[in-house]
Amino acid sequence: MTSIAIVDYGMGNLRSVQKALEYLGASAHITSDPAALRAAEAIVLPGVGAFGAAMQRLHESGLTHALRHAIESGKPFLGICLGLQLLFESSSESPGVQGLSILKGRVVGFAEAPNFRMRVPHMGWSRLRLTRPDCPLWTGVSNGAYVYFVHSYYPEPADTRLIAAYCDYGIPFACAISYNNLHAVQFHPEKSSAVGLQILRNFCAILRS
Repeated sequence: MTSIAIVDYGMGNLRSVQKALEYLGASAHITSDPAALRAAEAIVLPGVGAFGAAMQRLHESGLTHALRHAIESGKPFLGICLGLQLLFESSSESPGVQGLSILKGRVVGFAEAPNFRMRVPHMGWSRLRLTRPDCPLWTGVSNGAYVYFVHSYYPEPADTRLIAAYCDYGIPFACAISYNNLHAVQFHPEKSSAVGLQILRNFCAILRS
């Protein structure tokens, strides 16, 4: 049975992610132990909250190095919401705070976009615009499928080839990235009904391939 470590750093709806993965037949355990991340077959990094506070908690719990090592070693990884943003170098939400810096780029806020008139945070169902249909997360997921968002910030990768999907909310923004073993989404698959379960099912299938 697939062993997935869900990273607990005190921020995120961990139990709902765990329940969704268990429903799909995965052995998913919530942990804040770096050794457990090293032993797991795959890592899921959820998150809800502020970029700076999350990085502080990752440092304090000793998880920063374990996360970087797990991803760099080729272990399948899925970031969710803030777990996507933390992969980048910085965020305008927390000036001066360095992210995990696994990917080059930054995180910016909707309110910073010129003439942005939509309500912030972006909360609710929006449609995926798949730019890389061959991404393993999208097996069985149609272009234009609805997923659930709750966020005020989004990533701007330095290398746009990493972007697997966009969403439009006043402006187009990157809502999913994929690169080798690393996958991450700005939306919440655990709250996205059948489409979200399919995306999580696809991530589990990556582990078995």
